[in-house]
Amino acid sequence: MPRIISPSFLSADFLHLGAAADSVNSSRAEWFHLDVMDGVFVPNISFGLPVVKALRRATDKILDVHLMIVQPERYVADFRAAGADYLTVHVEASTHLHRTIEAIHDAGMRAGIALNPGTPVCSMEEVAAMVDMVLIMSVDPGFGGQRFIASSLDKISRTKDLLLRKGSSALIQVDGGVNAENAAQLFAAGADVLVAGNAVFGAADSVAAIQQLIEA
Repeated sequence: MPRIISPSFLSADFLHLGAAADSVNSSRAEWFHLDVMDGVFVPNISFGLPVVKALRRATDKILDVHLMIVQPERYVADFRAAGADYLTVHVEASTHLHRTIEAIHDAGMRAGIALNPGTPVCSMEEVAAMVDMVLIMSVDPGFGGQRFIASSLDKISRTKDLLLRKGSSALIQVDGGVNAENAAQLFAAGADVLVAGNAVFGAADSVAAIQQLIEA
């Protein structure tokens, strides 16, 4: 099972994004996680296409773009042009989810779907075989630095069971409150990719923090 760390640039110092990118580039993290928020689907506003384009120029690693926006299907082509490799949309935000996943694939990206803490695993059953990744939100989306919701561990296991039943090889990603204390439990429950924000960019040595998460 892969142990992929995707540092969340929402927690990076926006005044020094280049330095943050250099730090992740020199680490064992394989992905960059970019949270795009619109102030509608979630109460916060983060960043958009210009930041994704800038970070694309700063790395050869996977750009893992998580859209926390309404009607994400409107921007599929734009985020592909900006350099996204994975594009994740919320099941709660896309009325025609099947069509959106197809559009992401047609644009040449891998498609992810995200489930909020209050959204049941069964809500993704009809598209489980189509997707490349399922993102389990282990905090309510919109803000960094929240405490991990413990029941997410069981949700990860149930998601793994559903994917296996559907014959899907989709990765399971976890985002929210991830740190060195719970990383081993998350991997054991079935997670493949851990999104870490404060645990990486709030550490004195982000490269060492990423190493610690991988080896948890």
